[in-house]
Amino acid sequence: MNEYMTDADQQRKIHDLDATLRVGKGGVESVADELSDQLDNTDLVKVKFLRSSRGGTTTEELAEELADLANAEVVQTRGHTGVFKR
Repeated sequence: MNEYMTDADQQRKIHDLDATLRVGKGGVESVADELSDQLDNTDLVKVKFLRSSRGGTTTEELAEELADLANAEVVQTRGHTGVFKR
């Protein structure tokens, strides 16, 4: 992502993103490699956390765990989605 991008530009870009990954009952481990691959090719990746993945945890906790596994950074969580960057 461009280091000179304003917060408003970033928010607009995040809003326009479609979720390209879905975390289900397989958990975050099953999509960590795919997230890493996608981040090699694009600035931001939006991930949807399905109900079956959440168990007793929050979206924020799952997003942090996935970020650690994929060597990424959580940009934002909202509802049941998270946005990641490298």
